[in-house]
Amino acid sequence: MKYYIVIPAHNEEKFIGEALASVSAQTLLPTALIVVDDASTDQTAKIASAFAEEHPWARTLRLSPKGEGHLPGGKVIQAFYKGLETLDNNFDFIVKMDADVVLPPNYFETLATVFANDSSVGIAGGLVYIKHKGQWIYEAIADKNHVRGPVKAYSKNCFESIGGLKPAIGWDTADTLLARYYGFEVHTSKELVIKHLRPTGKAYTKKARLLQGQAMYTLRYGLPITLIASLKTAWKLKRWKALLYNTQGYLKARKNKLPFLVDQAQGKFIRKYRWRGILSKIGWSQR
Repeated sequence: MKYYIVIPAHNEEKFIGEALASVSAQTLLPTALIVVDDASTDQTAKIASAFAEEHPWARTLRLSPKGEGHLPGGKVIQAFYKGLETLDNNFDFIVKMDADVVLPPNYFETLATVFANDSSVGIAGGLVYIKHKGQWIYEAIADKNHVRGPVKAYSKNCFESIGGLKPAIGWDTADTLLARYYGFEVHTSKELVIKHLRPTGKAYTKKARLLQGQAMYTLRYGLPITLIASLKTAWKLKRWKALLYNTQGYLKARKNKLPFLVDQAQGKFIRKYRWRGILSKIGWSQR
């Protein structure tokens, strides 16, 4: 199967070399890979360019600075689309990849097999691990049936059906929920261990955390689900201010009447799906 990889990158000199090396070691190489250097001020561009010179299927794209801090969500996806615009539409699946992950050699060959064998699978990926006290452990900020944003692959049909990725914070939740809304399955290959060289959220600011709450509003979660989801995140991260910031972000977005990322029918589906998941966790799935 043919697949393309787009890697948005900003000041990733510490990690991008290892990330790219893990791609070049794949048993099934990409048809095309593009590193979108989002106005880095370090050696990111130099490292990516050197890699592209050695691999004919890789290239780079440099974005000029716009005076904005590097935040999760919107800016990352905007960079992703700048890269996607340089590629054609002749692919079987598309990959959004972070610049700070290391993949096992059979990562994309395994995903290609998953997509080829089951057309109902819309999103596929492995599990994300971080290094803790010398051991690689699962980064427990999401359930193991959720494909995380650092390395996410979409079948062409799914990508087009969900309207691509939303250029906003919460994009990697919106895509999964919309994929399910349109009848696609999400497949997690638990044997595929993704090594995340930098734990999620380590460099994110208070502003970024406020945007998490905003995302819950724009996805039409409603306040009760937002509070429950935020409490769960705060508990897993052991960062209790996450609950406060998420709630503040949600309430501010509601006050300002920000536009929603999903329509009413999709929002209704999302709330029902979320409630079903919450109730199943406490043993009420059959009630």
